[in-house]
Amino acid sequence: MSFTLKIKDQVEERAIDGDLTIKDLLDDLDLSSETMVSKKNGEIVIEEETIEDGDEIEFIQIIYGG
Repeated sequence: MSFTLKIKDQVEERAIDGDLTIKDLLDDLDLSSETMVSKKNGEIVIEEETIEDGDEIEFIQIIYGG
């Protein structure tokens, strides 16, 4: 079982070992949900969303400025 991960210009296939949530993936990548928007198959999702076989997960950096 695997899913596609997109971050910025990087795209990679990753294996799923057991139950995996968006939060688990963010923690594994040392990313914060406060600075990233998470999308699953094109839809914005919450951290508790489970990643399943064949999903496309995308993290989009939130830009702060003033």
